[in-house]
Amino acid sequence: MPHITNVMICTCTNCISNSALDIRDSLESEIKRRELEDDVLVVPTGASGLCVNGPILIVQPEGIFYQHLKTKDIPNLVEEHFLKGRPVKSLMYVPPGQDSPIPELRSIPFFKDQRLIALRNRGLIDPDSIDEYIARDGYKALAKVVTSMKPEAVIKEISDSGLRGRGGAGFPTGRKWESRRKDPRTPKYVVCNADEGDPGAFMDRSIIEADPHSVIEGMAIGAYAVGASSGYVYLRMEYPLAVKRMQLSIEKAREYGLLGEDILGLGFDFDLQIFKGAGAFVCGETTALVASIEGKIPEPRQRPPRTTLWEKPVVINNVETWANVPVIVNWGAKWFSQIGTETSKGTKVFSLAGNINNAGLVEVPMGITLREIVYNIGGGIPKGKQFKAVQTGGPSGGFIPASLLDLRVDYEQLDAAGSMMGSGGMVVMDENTCMVEMARYFVDFTNDESCGKCTSCREGSLALLQILQRICRGEGREGDVELLEELAEAIKDASQCGLGQSLSNPVLSSLKHFREEYEEHVKNKRCPAGVCKALITFDIDKEKCTGCRLCAKKCPQDAITGEAKEPHVIDQEKCIKCGVCVDVCKFEAVSIT
Repeated sequence: MPHITNVMICTCTNCISNSALDIRDSLESEIKRRELEDDVLVVPTGASGLCVNGPILIVQPEGIFYQHLKTKDIPNLVEEHFLKGRPVKSLMYVPPGQDSPIPELRSIPFFKDQRLIALRNRGLIDPDSIDEYIARDGYKALAKVVTSMKPEAVIKEISDSGLRGRGGAGFPTGRKWESRRKDPRTPKYVVCNADEGDPGAFMDRSIIEADPHSVIEGMAIGAYAVGASSGYVYLRMEYPLAVKRMQLSIEKAREYGLLGEDILGLGFDFDLQIFKGAGAFVCGETTALVASIEGKIPEPRQRPPRTTLWEKPVVINNVETWANVPVIVNWGAKWFSQIGTETSKGTKVFSLAGNINNAGLVEVPMGITLREIVYNIGGGIPKGKQFKAVQTGGPSGGFIPASLLDLRVDYEQLDAAGSMMGSGGMVVMDENTCMVEMARYFVDFTNDESCGKCTSCREGSLALLQILQRICRGEGREGDVELLEELAEAIKDASQCGLGQSLSNPVLSSLKHFREEYEEHVKNKRCPAGVCKALITFDIDKEKCTGCRLCAKKCPQDAITGEAKEPHVIDQEKCIKCGVCVDVCKFEAVSIT
């Protein structure tokens, strides 16, 4: 049998936005022109993880990793690699601060230090092909439970594994399933919460784009376990590629007899449909999500009693939780429970973003330290900068300072540090980040996304925002810092749902770890990070300025004047503090005070 080279090209949302589909078309055209169709197969895949460097192409079975591709690169790539057998080094990944490329994916630190369970098929299969999913043990777990396991045995397996909900709260998945199984009311439902709206978060969307059948199979297993006959994938319509791939996968599963009536001919009925959310952040809260499906205003409900859908039992888990289920069934609870910590089992998917060299999608074992994620996998902070903080858990999470970089990542330790696991957003910040401004940014987001049902969240978040805005404008007053703290605690205690109860976290954690920055803003009218425009001034050092005029040419306000080869001056009345002069100056002559 002839050797086939598989060219895996990432077609996630990010890579497509960087012309990945044009790259695919160019590859197929060039391969055809060179008459290599029998030797080289182009396979579109979902996110490989390091898609900030996209478009990405991985040549298998060698595992050669190419990045930042352009259509003009393709003829030479095909000529050199596929005809002459000489991988093109100039298109390979180069580690930060180094000159030599790393050719193989498995040797790149970003990839080699991860452990994939939920992301087990990333970059390896065509997400539109059910056959490729099946070839990698897809639907094997569903067949196992339907043919040889009682529902109670399935729930016990999930309980024994220690799997906790990956959507934020970390509630034990098996316990949730067991309570719904025992509920005598029918019909029952299962729901996938794919309403991912956190700034800097792209975990759930990427899993669906790369491996939609893993979610479908997990939901079918859950439905069998609790006795449900229908389910919903609550997916934002803002993610058209994820919607398209999930819809196609549902249709294919039906066609193969893996969804619908009499699944596998064994009398089990279960079907799925997509419910498109309109992008309200509060719909990520389970009771608001259910209200949305029911056609009501998406406002959270008071709990207890347990969440219901049309007053019937419903199991709601997020994308990552469902994607873990088939692996646990196939490999066993004991295997899964040996990964992670005593209270947080398995792995966790994070979207690593912010001021970091290797931003992307990562999956790591619970118990790994923040330092290992940021420096071993993320490649550290860009050269010349220093790590300042990392925020976990999305807009409702908290800021963790450099002094806690060796903190182990699990539910309890993140909570103790004033943050949370959340759905898995992880934003890294360097020394040029103003923590007061970051708190303002996230409170602004949650204030805008509040449904407005309860006074503490609606009015409290607005009051928090107004105080933070005032401080960032240089109008902070004596007592503002104490007022922020008191108000944040009150909102946390009095709010009805998870959004209101956690929206204070950015304020409380930044006050806990960076209180001196608030004091500088209020008492000295100074922003130490040089971010808050009302509190900073741009000046040109006459000793360093060579009069090259580059800053004057780039200034959008014509605020910089001076003769060629003479020191320049900034007109403070015209200056809008955009920072262009700092960015373009090659002599570090522009300072921020």
